Amino acid sequence: MAKQIYDSMAMKRALTRMTYEIIEKNKGIDDLVLVGIKTRGVYLAQRIADRLKQLENAEVPVGQLDITLYRDDRHDASLAQDPVVNEADLGFDIKDKHVILVDDVLFTGRTIRAALDALMDIGRPKKINLAVLVDRGHRELPIRADFVGKNIPTAMDEQVAVYVDEVDGKDGIELKKL
Repeated sequence: MAKQIYDSMAMKRALTRMTYEIIEKNKGIDDLVLVGIKTRGVYLAQRIADRLKQLENAEVPVGQLDITLYRDDRHDASLAQDPVVNEADLGFDIKDKHVILVDDVLFTGRTIRAALDALMDIGRPKKINLAVLVDRGHRELPIRADFVGKNIPTAMDEQVAVYVDEVDGKDGIELKKL
């Protein structure tokens, strides 16, 4: 059975707070770009960009990052098929930019490690910060988020499910027992 952690309004408030934190920490939005990790990170990045536009009256580029080829588990025998790989083109140059990498859930850190590898293959940004909607702990790598919507301590037999309207038809965060 799933336990609701955030409804759509709480999720919106968390993203708004994260947006303010991004502005404050960076003293504005100069040279800022957002890169969402597919799939849900892309939609969260776009929502942050929309809020930045409302607050700062300026567009911030948003790109999407497919980390499929960079995952350290892609050769796992339990994966039934070869990965589908999309072009690694963000649509803008990240050289000397301040990149905010956006994802839905931070767990072991392996997805973020893969995303950092992918970003470095694309270009050399001036700085990279990490924004996640949920930090659930249980890190296997020394990775920490700079902007967090909600810290949710979890057990290993639990799963955090983030829903975004663009993919799932609703917004929210649930905690599920496996």
